[in-house]
Amino acid sequence: MHIEFWGAAQEVTGSCHLVKVGRQTILLDCGFMQGGSKAREDEANRQDFPFDPASIDAVVLSHSHLDHCGRIPLLVKQGFKGKIYTQRACQEMCRVMFMDAAFIAERDAYTLNRKRERKGLPLLDALFNSQDAEKALKHFRGMDYAQSLKIAEGITVTLFDAGHILGSSIVQLTLEEAGETRKVVFSGDLGHAGAPILRNPACVKEADVVLMESTYGGRCHRSWEASFAEMGEVLNSARYSKGNLLIPSFAVGRTQELLYLFTKYYEEWGMAAWQIFLDSPMAIEATEVYSHHSHLYDAESREIWSQKKIQEKLPNLKMTRSPEESIAINNIKSGAIIIAGSGMCEGGRIRHHLKNQVWRKGTHLVFVGFQARNTLGRRIVEGAKTIKLWGEEINVEAEVHTINGFSAHADQQGLIDWYRCFNNSPQLILVHGETEAQEALIEAIKPWTNAQAPSAGQYMDLLDPAYTLKDLAE
Repeated sequence: MHIEFWGAAQEVTGSCHLVKVGRQTILLDCGFMQGGSKAREDEANRQDFPFDPASIDAVVLSHSHLDHCGRIPLLVKQGFKGKIYTQRACQEMCRVMFMDAAFIAERDAYTLNRKRERKGLPLLDALFNSQDAEKALKHFRGMDYAQSLKIAEGITVTLFDAGHILGSSIVQLTLEEAGETRKVVFSGDLGHAGAPILRNPACVKEADVVLMESTYGGRCHRSWEASFAEMGEVLNSARYSKGNLLIPSFAVGRTQELLYLFTKYYEEWGMAAWQIFLDSPMAIEATEVYSHHSHLYDAESREIWSQKKIQEKLPNLKMTRSPEESIAINNIKSGAIIIAGSGMCEGGRIRHHLKNQVWRKGTHLVFVGFQARNTLGRRIVEGAKTIKLWGEEINVEAEVHTINGFSAHADQQGLIDWYRCFNNSPQLILVHGETEAQEALIEAIKPWTNAQAPSAGQYMDLLDPAYTLKDLAE
C-alpha cells in the first residue's frame, strides 16, 4: 500500500499521483505540464508515462483544469481501459476542456508539420485529437459530493466540495489491505474562502495522510473587500485613460467570477460605461456549464445569478465566438473590457489583443490569477519592458495591475486553516507548489505538523508508521 508522486512534485502543474493497494492501481489526476515555451510544453506532455497506462484500474479526478486532467485522453489513447471518477459538474466541464485541448493540439501539429515538411523532417501526430477526447469522455462516471463508492478492491472514494472551480473535489480514499486500513485525503486545488459563486472548501475530519496543494503556500491574499475595492479603482482609472482594459483570464472559474462581480457591482463600478467582451469560445461554453449547476453555488450567488440570464443582468456583455468577431474588437480604441484566455498569456486570443494593444499608452492590463514560472504572464507581471509575439518584439506601455486577492486558490493561512480541520495531526505531504512556496509553508505550519514535499519519482509506504519518503530507485 503506497503512493508514488509523478507530477506536481515541487512544481505547480502536471498533477499525477499513483496509489497502489494490493493488486489495484489508481491515479489521482493526470494533468498537463504547463509553463515555458509551447515547444517545451509539448515535449514534456509527449513523454511516456512513468507507468503502463494499461495497468491503471481507475482514475479519480479532482477537477477540470488542464494541469489536473489534460493528459487523460492521452492515457486512454495509450491503453487505459478503466473508469474515471469525478464530480458530475466536473464531468460535464471536461467535455469543454478536452475538445478545446484537442482542437489546439491538432492546430499546433498542423502548424509544426508545415515547418517540419519544409525541412524534410518526419511529421508528428497531434498529442491527441477530437476522436481521442470523445473516447476518453466515455470512461467518465459522475459522482455527487459526500457519496462513497467502492471503485476497486480495497479502495473506496468519497468526494467533498473543494470550492476551487465548479465541480472541484477534495478526494478521500479509504484503503484496505491485509487487515490494515488507511485514509488518504487529497486536497486537489483548494478554493479561496469567501470567493464569489462557490461554497467554501469542506472541512474533512479524518485522515492518516493528507496530500495538500501549496500553490500559494508562501503568501497571503489581500482581503476580498480590498480586492473588490482595487478592481473598482482600476476600472475607474482605465475609464479616464480613454483606453481599453485587457484581462487574461482562465476560462473555467475566474471568468465566471468576473462576470458575476460585474453583475453584482454593476452600478458601483460604473459598468454601464463599458463594452464588455467575453472573447473565448471555451469560456463561453464553461459559463453555460456553470448555469446548469446553480445548486452548487453559495446562497448569495444563487440569488443574483439564478433569477435571470447573465446577458440580461449585463446588457453590455457580448460573447464573441467567431474569429471574425474577435478581430473586430481591435477596431475599438477605447471603452472596451476584453476578457480572453489564456490566463497566463501562453495561448489563446489574449495574445492577439496584447499584440494590438499592449504597446498603447492608456491600455490597462489586469492579472487576476496565478502566473506560473516561465510563462508570458509571469514575465509581464515581473516588469518586462518588451515581449515577443510571433517573432515580433513589442513594447509594454500598458499599465499593469495584479490583483492577487482574486485567486481561486487558498493562501497560506487558508491552507493552514483547512489542515487544522482534521481531528488528529495526519502526515502532511505538500504537492502542487513551487519549492519556495513549499518551504515557506513547511515553516509556517510547524506548530501543527512536520510537512514533507516529495520530488518526482519518490514514494511513501502507507504501512510505514514513519511515513518516510523514499526514492523508487532504492
